Amino acid sequence: MKHTSKLKLQPFNGPSYNEFLHYTLTDVSKIARTFFGKVEGVTKPDNTVVTKVDFKIGKQIIDKLQNTFPDANIIDEEKGVIDKQSKLTWVIDPIDGTSNYALGIPLYGIMIGLLENNQPIAGGVALPYFNEIIIAEKNKGAFCNATPIHVTKEKTLRSTLVAYGSDPHYEDPAITRKEFQKLFQIYLGIRNLRSSNCVYDSMLVAKGKYGGFLSRTSKIWDNVAQQVILEESGAVYTDFFGNSINYSNPLRKVNDNFTFCMASPTLHNSLQQLIAKKSDY
Repeated sequence: MKHTSKLKLQPFNGPSYNEFLHYTLTDVSKIARTFFGKVEGVTKPDNTVVTKVDFKIGKQIIDKLQNTFPDANIIDEEKGVIDKQSKLTWVIDPIDGTSNYALGIPLYGIMIGLLENNQPIAGGVALPYFNEIIIAEKNKGAFCNATPIHVTKEKTLRSTLVAYGSDPHYEDPAITRKEFQKLFQIYLGIRNLRSSNCVYDSMLVAKGKYGGFLSRTSKIWDNVAQQVILEESGAVYTDFFGNSINYSNPLRKVNDNFTFCMASPTLHNSLQQLIAKKSDY
């Protein structure tokens, strides 16, 4: 007797964002590991460093995005903007921490984030040297190699390590001097300071190792992916002064400076109190 299944097969709509991020970051991590310690960096006019691996990884990610999500916009740190007039914008940093990578220092990462209607909704980070893939989708949690991750439960800054990323303002040293006056206040309120000046630090916040991470010099591709991961791991993610980050018209923001402050809700509040405090020095 012939039986007819009542199960209706659903049309295949491609991978979920998390699946895409996982497989793509796993793939491009192999490129990063292959060339690690074997390439030299070139300093760009903005004093950041680039290697041929940045372009290799960026191209591979862009190719995968265009094959899987052909109608989406793309921002890539090295290649620039691909405008498809879409509500979806993928934001790529092929190697975050290129200066470290070019010198054979393993503290670097690969970042892919997704904006929908100017809001971060998915993000993935690879830490190739450590064989870690960290991914998150909005309202679905954050995971490192499929294991859920969470920010620290520590309540006091004086008991936590905090990371701070900074780049010098050669064009106006007064900006750097003013920034470090504020950093001095933060430093006296925490257990101790750390810095790889890249996404490695933010992932240690997401995994509960560091209490927070702040920077006053970054770009849009430094923020989108890690913001989703940090928020899904329980952090508050704002600009340096506690305001929401504005991603409106993202394709026009590739040259804009972004700042950030990330920490658990309690520690974020404590950091903001230190930042708001009038300097005595």
